Parts: sequence; C-alpha cells; structure tokens
Amino acid sequence: MFFQTASVAVAALALSACASPMGGMSTPFSQAGLPAAVQVPAGHQVAMETVGVGRITYECRAKKDMAGQFEWVFVGPDAKLMDRAGKTVGKYYGPPATWESMDGSKLTATQLAVAPGGAGNIPLQLVKANPAMGMGAMQGVAYIQRVATQGGVAPAAPCGAGNTGSQQVVNYRADYIFWKAA
Repeated sequence: MFFQTASVAVAALALSACASPMGGMSTPFSQAGLPAAVQVPAGHQVAMETVGVGRITYECRAKKDMAGQFEWVFVGPDAKLMDRAGKTVGKYYGPPATWESMDGSKLTATQLAVAPGGAGNIPLQLVKANPAMGMGAMQGVAYIQRVATQGGVAPAAPCGAGNTGSQQVVNYRADYIFWKAA
C-alpha cells in the first residue's frame, strides 16, 4: 500500500504519540504477570505499543514424516497495527513476519520464546528484531513482545487428504510491544 505525503506526516505524528508507553500516559508497560520466557531482558525500555488486529492464514498440509496424517499449518499474518487511540500506525504481515511502520521503516525478527496465551488464543511471543530497513519508528527496535492475544488459533475444521492445500483464515488480536535499548 502506498501512502501520500500527508498520510506519512500524520502517521509519524501518531507513531511519536505512541512512542511513549500507553500512547502518552505515564504508566509504563509492565511485564509483571508475563511468563519469564517472554519477558524482555533488563536494560530495555518500551519504544512503542501497538494493537494488532487482523487475520492469520492456515493451510491444510500433510504432516512431515507422518504418512496419511494432516494438520493446519500457519502460513502468515495480515494485520493493522494501531496505537492505543485506535489510529493505524503500521502493519504486520508475512512471511517472513514483518512489522512495518507507515513511515516506511520495517523489520523482521527471530522468535526466541513462546508461552501459552490461554484457551483459543495464539501463544504469547518474544522475538529478537533484526536491524530495521529504512529510517523511522522501527530504527533501534531490539525486541518485540506479542501479548494479550485473542483468537488466531488453527481452525477447528477438518484437515485431511480431501482438502490438502485448502486455506482457512481466522481473526485475531494481539498487543505488540516494541522495545529499544535503554
């Protein structure tokens, strides 16, 4: 998607508004209550908080090395990233998993850990960011946490030889917390 110059300026303002924890509120994001596996190491601070709302695509495929068995396999996400006020500030898509700001800066990341997100929800996640491409909000991001997940699990629909290659799309929501070195 291409954004006009005015839209980019508005997006930059929205990103700067949510660059402080809670979109300008003084209470910092707390990792208390999160499983240790998905906590960001000491020495980092929240750079931006977003809410991802979108869809995850799954595809019915044969299980590797398990003849005659099939499973729904994660294909990729497609979500809007919004600040805490509900304004779109970027997008999340893949593969590969990519977080992109409306200012054009973007990054990919490597998964470090997951933890249960509760029944019917995709797991919580901690990823280590690769260096950002482009100048902007994603510059200097070291870690991204996926927390407060809702939905997004593989479909309950049957997956077998008769529908191999078919895709199902499920809705999800999650908070993505971006961390930079302090």
